[in-house]
Amino acid sequence: MRIITANLNGIRSAERKGFFSWLSRQKADVVCLQETKAQQHQLEAPVFHPKQFHCFYHDAIKKGYSGTAVYARAKPDKVITGIGVDWIDNEGRYLEVRFGKLSVVSLYLPSGTTGDIRQDYKIKVMNHLLEHMKKLKRGGRQVIICGDWNIAHTNADIRNWRGNKKNSGFLPEEREWLTALFEQHGYADAFRVLPQKEHEYTWWSNRGQAYENNTGWRIDYQIITQNLVPNVKATRVYRTKRFSDHAPFIVDYEGI
Repeated sequence: MRIITANLNGIRSAERKGFFSWLSRQKADVVCLQETKAQQHQLEAPVFHPKQFHCFYHDAIKKGYSGTAVYARAKPDKVITGIGVDWIDNEGRYLEVRFGKLSVVSLYLPSGTTGDIRQDYKIKVMNHLLEHMKKLKRGGRQVIICGDWNIAHTNADIRNWRGNKKNSGFLPEEREWLTALFEQHGYADAFRVLPQKEHEYTWWSNRGQAYENNTGWRIDYQIITQNLVPNVKATRVYRTKRFSDHAPFIVDYEGI
């Protein structure tokens, strides 16, 4: 099973940059998209419903904001929109498809970079999400949560870690939350299951020459339940062509 996650920073913008042409050649089984920034009535063109996939969208109420999508080659047994918390679900941040005991989720965790109000909102979302993830695991499910988590976990996941210790996305409490997720709550970072090269990132600021200098952050993850760790066979950050300020992150799983 090949799963791709990509924050598109606007699905219509990414389409103009060739994302769907690229996707058609990737042999993906599930594709999780974040920050679609569109309502479903704006996505009626066939390009936004690739024929090889069953396509599902979860929009934010606010136009041109947030939004998630999942494309699945096999028809899911169930599609779950949101986690049942209105003030989170109204922003279109969680979309889950289920195949038997396997759940694949497209998640867009909020950014707190615009100030204290949104940082507080982000922390509240994290707390609710953790309880939801614990519930999924208690139910005995295999879980793959793909998406933009807006947190770089360790110094290895951000180029300029010294200068970002007090910035949203690399705050101690955010990083500790991920550590607890991995060390106490039975989840794992699929990227770190296998040996990796240094300086592998998935997002670059549009300021300066961040992309050209690879001054990036790894904030796009596939976070999996521990029972899927043996199934991770290959990982790749795609950087040959750029569709948004994020790079697609691809994981191949064997035996699911």
